[in-house]
Order: sequence, then structure tokens, then C-alpha cells
Amino acid sequence: MSSEKPLVPASQILPEFTVKGLLLGAFLSMVLAFANAYIGLLVGLTVSASIPAAAISMGALRAFKKSNILENNMVQTSASAGESLVAGMIFTIPALVMMGAWDSYLYGPMVSIAIVGGVMGVAFTIPLRKALIVEAKLAFPEGVATAEVLKTGGIEVDADHVDKQASDEGKRGFFRLLEATVIGGAFKLLEGGIGLFSGNVAAVKSFFGGKYLFQGDVSISPALIGVGFIVGINIATLVFMGGVIGTVVGVPVNWAINSEAILAAAGLDPQISWSAMSAADWGAVANESWQNCRRIGVGAMMVGGLWSLIALAKPLVAGVKVSLAAYRASSSGGAAIERTEYDTPINIVAIVALLGSIPVYFIFSSALGDFPNKGMIALLMTVLMLVFGFIFSSVAGYMAGLVGSSNNPISGVTIATVIVSALILSAVMGTEGAAATVGPIAVLYLAGLICSAAAIAGDNMQDLKCGHIVGSTPWRQQVYQVVGVVSAAAVIPIALGVLDKGQGIGRPVVEGGSFLAAPQAGLMRDIAQGIFGGGDMHWGFIYLGFGLAVLLIVLDKIQEKRGASFRFPILAVAVGVYLPLGLSVTIFVGGVMAYYVSRKSAKASGEIRQKRENTGLLLASGLITGEALMGVLVAIGAVFSLTMDVPVPGAAIMSILVLVGVMVYLLRRTMGSSNEGA
Repeated sequence: MSSEKPLVPASQILPEFTVKGLLLGAFLSMVLAFANAYIGLLVGLTVSASIPAAAISMGALRAFKKSNILENNMVQTSASAGESLVAGMIFTIPALVMMGAWDSYLYGPMVSIAIVGGVMGVAFTIPLRKALIVEAKLAFPEGVATAEVLKTGGIEVDADHVDKQASDEGKRGFFRLLEATVIGGAFKLLEGGIGLFSGNVAAVKSFFGGKYLFQGDVSISPALIGVGFIVGINIATLVFMGGVIGTVVGVPVNWAINSEAILAAAGLDPQISWSAMSAADWGAVANESWQNCRRIGVGAMMVGGLWSLIALAKPLVAGVKVSLAAYRASSSGGAAIERTEYDTPINIVAIVALLGSIPVYFIFSSALGDFPNKGMIALLMTVLMLVFGFIFSSVAGYMAGLVGSSNNPISGVTIATVIVSALILSAVMGTEGAAATVGPIAVLYLAGLICSAAAIAGDNMQDLKCGHIVGSTPWRQQVYQVVGVVSAAAVIPIALGVLDKGQGIGRPVVEGGSFLAAPQAGLMRDIAQGIFGGGDMHWGFIYLGFGLAVLLIVLDKIQEKRGASFRFPILAVAVGVYLPLGLSVTIFVGGVMAYYVSRKSAKASGEIRQKRENTGLLLASGLITGEALMGVLVAIGAVFSLTMDVPVPGAAIMSILVLVGVMVYLLRRTMGSSNEGA
């Protein structure tokens, strides 16, 4: 048994299943799914929603006469599932639309993939709870942080006794989140909906008679500041490093070496005089050069995905062994299981997994269309889903315990899934004729299922860690997690459809316009089609990415041996290479701000550091949530031609000044939070 004592002891019974809790958890799951669909498609990163979900639920539950900390935890468990599930979907499913397999975001198939993948992710990690949380006692940073928010948040442990100081702090936390959400939403409305602000400042310049080509930009976005603040200086620096490699270094070097090919690809005469090229021509060749350099990120992500599996093989095996040993011990007829250790029974978990394989089979069967022997191939893919799903969900659960959900390499294990499954299917189906079209589609269906399962697995383990600290009943949390999955699955296709029509996912709605990059989905499409012989993989740039990944592995190992806190995870750099530079610049600024707060708080008491950390996370989450939700509303307005996005003179300068104001606000509110209520 664990030596940790839960806040609410096993002997104390508080209401956990409540109507208001179920409804609120389902609603918040939908809202956070919408918000994280936008931010995840924009930057290729999602952040854990557990803390803002806990703060929102505290604010909402305060309106009722009686609520308690366990009910609050159940609500945030459901709510955070929306953020996690949408990550699994946006990293994979947009590839089907981008490659032309779907003409729109199909509701039925998407809901099926999301629900089945998400529920399987919950089921696969239930056997790991005791092993990783109770026995191994992994860190699970977001789970611990959420528990701290709940403990100081003002929803009483005993429904008949209220801690006034905690209640006041809970109110402040809720209003901080609400305040930042309004600021983020207002900025996006004035930028994307009205055009008063500019969302991006970009420049393309040629020097030395066109021999040196510079392309650079800065995205002006409070949400990106929030992302950088939450992921921290290490990840933010690596994403920025990737942006520098792909754009500041890669674009001019590629232009110097391959100018004729780039001119031809940009639709210009390869023999054109550079002095005769217009600003638009230089912009076209700079963009074409950058599109090539993005493939370096593709190569690095491919190696990063495989390296994730290699690096995690040993701890994964150890974790599964501990889990199996724990279940053998519990089934041998020991003492009665305490409320705080009572999981969903293993026989029910097994039944769910077996029953889940039935819709999995039909999902693959529909993906294969009229392909010969599709029954046998669908059966093979169902087996691959069960095997890979369990392995990668276990990897995700274990990694959530080590580095947290926000830093979990979900896209890495999904890349590995795409590569391995594409190689297996291409060997079975061949790569000629219909197989070249159907094969990549089937692979992406599998990737969607496994990525959804892995994303939910990491979130489930974080939530169970929080529940372990506060004293929740595990099986009830697992049910709430499923409620969150089903709720989010119902709205994710709607969110993606709206965003694609209003802003474009992976491609612009209007020729030359901006769009949501969807970096992981673009990568999945390229790998799946490339292995089946379709599309140009640009192998030269991908090989450069392989080399970059090997260098990062070496650097990371050196840092690991030195015991350094700054590490070099491949996927953070690779995403930075793939994304526009402007996104990584703003994320980096947010990371620097988080580092500043950390350094300034180093000598403060533990209580003050915790208060500042919680406040910063809530404010940053509010900026992200507000801008993301307004981004969805702006996209809806664009679909119905309701936006007034007309460029205003001085919009860029005005937006930069406002963004600086938001940064000052974030720092002052975070650092000043320790003086509130003193």
C-alpha cells in the first residue's frame, strides 16, 4: 500500500456521482475540446487542461449549496478528457481531408474513431494505475498541480464545513482564469474578427543581389505567450531553435543551392533575372524554399517517434510487470479493497477491450471500401490496434508520470504507428493500383484510433494521480473519464469542420491566405502516402532531418549523463522546424517569461512559489482558452461572411503594443498573487 494519506480518507464518504457533476463535466469537456482543437492545429502543441478545468468547475460548483472536493475532481476529470481526446484527433484525422480521401470532416467516422479510441485508452491504463501511481510513485506533475489547486480552491472537504480562506482563494483563482479568458478572447475578436489588430508581422528580403534570401515573421498572439509560459523555457527554446534551423538558416541555404528548382516550383522561369523579380516573386520563392525545409522536421519527427519507443522499452516492460504482479496479488484473496484503491474490475476492463474490438473491425472495414480480402486485412488491423493500442497507451501513461501530459510525446508514438503499420500493410496489400489509395487511408484510421487512445491514457493517469492525492474513488473517476470522452467526441467533428471552412486546416481557404498549420497531420499524410508510393517525400531534406535527430539524441544523452535539467527532446525541435518561425518566436517569449518568474521566486517560501505557479498557469490557460474559443467563433463568422477583417493602418504596431501590455499583465498578476489575501 502507498504511504501517502489521501486528503479525504477511505472511510469518509462524500458524493462523487452527482447530476450537476456529470452535466458540468460533459459541458466543459466539449468547451475545452473546441478550444484545444484551435490551438493544437495552430502550433502542433496542446497543454494539459486539468488545472483550468479544476478552476472553472470550482467557480461553477460554488453556485450550488453543497459541493465537495471529490465532486470537483470528478468534474475536472471529465473536462480534461476533451483536451486530450482532441489532441489525438487533430494530430491524425485532418490528414484524410488534406490528402483528398474525405471531402469534409465526416461526422460518423470521426465520432466512432474518437469514442472507440478514447474508451480503449481508458481501459488500457486501468491496470497500470496501481503500478505507476501507488507502487512506482511517479511524479505526474499536472496531476499533483491539479490536486494543489483543488486543495486550496475552496470546495470544502466536508460539505458542512467551509474554510473561508480557501474559499476566498478559490474565488480569486476562478476570476483570474475568467479575466485572462476575456482578454484572450477580446484580442482574437479584434484581430481575426474585426481586423483592428494584426495577427502576424512578416518580412521577406533579398540581399547581395538575391544571393541571400531572408524570411522571417512574428505571430502576435496572447495564446502563444500562454503556451510558452506553460511548456516552460526548455521546450520553448527547443521549438524556437527548430524555427531558426528551418527558416533563418534553412531558407537561404536551400535557395543558394537549389535556386533554379525553387523558381520552377514557384511557377517562375528558372532563367529569370533576379533583379527583375517583384516582391511577390521573392515571397513565392521564399515560401517554396521554406516548404522544402519543413521536410527536415518530418525526418526528425520520424526518428523521434522511433526513438521514443526504443527509449521507453525498458521502463514500459518494468511498469507492465509491476502492474501484473499487483493484480495477481489483489486477486489472490487478500484484504478487502479500500474505497480509494477500488478500480474498475479487471474482468470488466477485459470485456470492454474485447467488445471494443468489434467496432474497430467495422471501422477498418469501412475504410477499406471494396478492396479485395478486406475482411482479412480489417482483422489484421484490429489485432494491430489492440496490440499497438495497449503498448502505446502504456507508454503514454508512463511518460505522463515522468514528464507530464503537456510534454508527452504522443505524436512520436503515433509516427511510429504510421511507419510500422504502413510497412506491414504495404507488404500485405502491395503498393500498386487501389492499394496505393486505400492503404494510406487505412493507416490513418489506425493512427487516429491509437493516437486518441494514447492521448486519453496520459490524461487518465494524471487525473487518477490527482484523485489518489485528494481521496477519490478510482473506478468512479474512470467512469467520468469515459463521460468526457463521449461528450468531446460529439463536438470534435463540428469544431474541425468549422475551423476548416472558416480558416483552413493544412491549406488556405483563400489562395495565399493564412491557415492552421496542422503539422502532425501533414506529417502523417506524407509518411503514409510516401510508404505506399504516392507523393514526393523530398528524401534529401528528410535525410537531413534524420541527421538532426541523431545529433539531438547525442546532445540529450550528454545532458542526461551530466544530470542537467535542460534536455534535447527531438520532437520539440522537429515541430519547431515544421512550424512557421513566427509561432515559435512568440512561444519562446512565453517560455522566457516563465523562466523569469521561476528565477524571481527561487528564494521565496514554498507557499509563495506554489501560489505564483498556480496563478501563472491559470492566467496562461485563460489566454489560450479565450483566444482559442474566439478563434472558433471567428471561424463560424467567416463561414457565414459575418467577420469584418479589413486591414487597418497601423494594425501591426497597435497589436504589438497590446501584446506587450498582455505580457506585462501576465507577469504583474503572477508575481503579485502572493500578496493577495495576505
